[in-house]
Amino acid sequence: MKRAHRQRKPAKKHVIEAEAWDEEVEEEPSETEAYEPEPDETGWTTSTAKMAGLSRLVRVGVWALVASGPVLGVLAFLGSSGPAQGVTKPVAAATPASPVGPAGFAELFVSAYLQAGQGSERDLAPYYSGSVALAVKPGTRTATQSTVIASREVQPGYWSVTVAADVTAHDDKGKSKRLGVQYFRVGIQATGPAGAGGTEQGPATAGYAATSLPAQVAAPTALKPGGLAYETERGASSADPSVETARGFLAAYLTGTTELDRYTSPGTRLQPINPAPYAAVKVTGVQDDLSGSGQQKVPADGTVLHQLVQIDATDQAGSPVALSYALTLKSRAGRWEVSSVDDAPAIRASSPPSAAPPTTPSPDAATATPSPSPSNS
Repeated sequence: MKRAHRQRKPAKKHVIEAEAWDEEVEEEPSETEAYEPEPDETGWTTSTAKMAGLSRLVRVGVWALVASGPVLGVLAFLGSSGPAQGVTKPVAAATPASPVGPAGFAELFVSAYLQAGQGSERDLAPYYSGSVALAVKPGTRTATQSTVIASREVQPGYWSVTVAADVTAHDDKGKSKRLGVQYFRVGIQATGPAGAGGTEQGPATAGYAATSLPAQVAAPTALKPGGLAYETERGASSADPSVETARGFLAAYLTGTTELDRYTSPGTRLQPINPAPYAAVKVTGVQDDLSGSGQQKVPADGTVLHQLVQIDATDQAGSPVALSYALTLKSRAGRWEVSSVDDAPAIRASSPPSAAPPTTPSPDAATATPSPSPSNS
């Protein structure tokens, strides 16, 4: 017997254009019996009410994703900005220890030491905390000038500093006698940052202490300068065009009587000494590095000439002052022009300085290690 098929009549709905997803659509009851599907072969049944619930569930999930979008974005950004796993962070380069602080402290210590005497030992306390007993009368010696000529870090934070002092002696009658330049070596311990001579690599308070009283040492070995590169002697002849240029330039440079531009190459920036220290300039000797006995004719454009010029400059009081200037000249348009005032006279590269034989054996103040001395407690 065949089952009688039911007549399907769709339910009438009011179509509503919802502005929000969560508005429900109401259905009008059908005049005929609503069609309820029977379970299919899988056992699932579908109804209008169940579909509406599923739709609401989907809409809630979509809104949850939209609301959590900014939070997920922030978490992703923070995760990507963190340090990558396995990537080695760059290590900051260590700051090299500076000798400036220990050197200045040693210079002050030597000056105080030379001035101190019996009864004024406490003046050395800021520099040296060891026991001190001086027999000399205070003020017997003074350092009219002093400077550091060598400093070397013998251990981390521990420095050997050599100070040159121009010493003057004073007797009981008030007379003074210059003893000349004497050399004193001091051991200085430094604490604090490496920039102050210590061992720390970060911000720290610097401190210094001498490990003993100064030790007087011999002068450093004198050197005989290497050969100069100026092999040709020109004398003070005014007939040489290069000498004329040097004379005019130095007169303008030291006296300010004329402009430098007429003696310098285009683009050369040199300023005269202001105020002018001298009233007149006299060339007493000129050496250069061009071969030939005479240079009456200026060579081709672009030729470079190095000069060493000796002069007597007369000051405002009429006293002559001997000076030397190393100049570089270039030829242009049939004349010599000054292109620079050199930092130092040129020497031949094949002629390094040599040590003069010392009269007595003595350690080199620049490289010798100070004798061991007890550290401050």
